[in-house]
Amino acid sequence: MVMVSVQQSPMVRSEEDLGPPWLRPLLGTSFFVPCPAHPDLSKNECNLFCLGCNAAAGALCSYCVPAHRDHHVVQIRRSSYHNVIRVSEVGKLIDIAHVQTYVINSAKIVFLNGRPQARPGKGVTNTCEICCRSLPDSFRFCSLGCKLGGMQWDPTLTFAIRPKRSQDSGGEGYGSDDDSFSPRKQLRRAGFELGRFDRGVRWSDDEGSKSNTRPMTPTTPPISRCRPSRRKGIPHRAPFYG
Repeated sequence: MVMVSVQQSPMVRSEEDLGPPWLRPLLGTSFFVPCPAHPDLSKNECNLFCLGCNAAAGALCSYCVPAHRDHHVVQIRRSSYHNVIRVSEVGKLIDIAHVQTYVINSAKIVFLNGRPQARPGKGVTNTCEICCRSLPDSFRFCSLGCKLGGMQWDPTLTFAIRPKRSQDSGGEGYGSDDDSFSPRKQLRRAGFELGRFDRGVRWSDDEGSKSNTRPMTPTTPPISRCRPSRRKGIPHRAPFYG
């Protein structure tokens, strides 16, 4: 009897799950350095990145943007000497689930790369699975780079945005906008007709046409007439007794 050993091949991840082609170049680019293409100009700090050119263009400054007019350019910001990007810019392009978000200047941001923490604080129960940064219990990673590293052993992680499932209408047209038998519309209709009755307009039950009736006007409340206060006369000096 011959024993044959079967080795399980590692699961092949799709390129879509691993993220778009610009993600790794974005995480490895150095930002906030003088632009080599415009060294003599002021405010030439490189804080932009072109998603269409990937790593070919590298970090860009504001003077480089006209050459990428037809491309998708994102802005990189800094927080505590680390590169961050706004969720409003990157959240529509990749799935940032399980990555902790922060609010800086009234805007949600995520960090690009990990921020290793040598010694977690006291009472910390959850840390980043890559760099051991202390995190709230609802997150697994502190940055996009740490999530990318966690995808090596966790097949459930992905950067691909999955389409949201639409709510089931329940079949046979129930629950649609044109459904006249929905409870919400019945309540609205009942409230509308009740308001009609309050204003003295009656709807006939047979034909559905309205007929004018005498309006139900509330009785006029009696006018309360307050007795005017008696005006004081001219003060007289008290008689002097000597």
